[in-house]
Amino acid sequence: MTKRIFVTATNTDIGKTYTTKLLLKEFSSRGIRVGVIKPIETGVDEIAYDGVELLECVQALNSEFMSLKVNDIVPITYKLAAAPYISSNKKNLDLNKLDLAIKKIENLCDILIIEGAGGLYVPIDEKYKMIDLISYFKATTLLVTHCSLGCINDTLLSEKALKDLDINFITAFNCNLNSNEFSKISEPYFLDTKKDVLKVDENIDTICDVLYNF
Repeated sequence: MTKRIFVTATNTDIGKTYTTKLLLKEFSSRGIRVGVIKPIETGVDEIAYDGVELLECVQALNSEFMSLKVNDIVPITYKLAAAPYISSNKKNLDLNKLDLAIKKIENLCDILIIEGAGGLYVPIDEKYKMIDLISYFKATTLLVTHCSLGCINDTLLSEKALKDLDINFITAFNCNLNSNEFSKISEPYFLDTKKDVLKVDENIDTICDVLYNF
């Protein structure tokens, strides 16, 4: 059975696609057939840029994806760069379309990385928020957070949301931007309250170990 890992973040532009590509490369280096899907992407006029990046990455790692197109990787797109609820003009989420897309991709891989859009409470339609997709897909979760001022609050709020729904998750810090003062202004708190502070660039192997063994 294909293992599902959902990559979410504390907000938009935190580094989900960057992290997803690192996960794909690390798992592939271990001889595991990797796959990827981004169920929803907004801000798509003609090109789903995240989808293109993900497709090119996975095709370089798993030849079984060579016949797939961007719309296989991103089955639902909207033009306006906003929450899907707004971009779709309150259109109901087509879960069947997502199920069919995932079924097609899971035939080609042993680990499926599912990249979310925005943060956990981004509204998709009147019923679903992004966090609801994690539960629906029964996926283990990687929460990507930033390293700049404010990351303590942002991280704790997102972690609480995941805990409240009993979702298995780990947190990783994307410190490739605005991280010069992380060790002074934020990291001490996390070191005092967590066993490990995992960083996307430095600890991708450990992150994959934990996610794989959940």
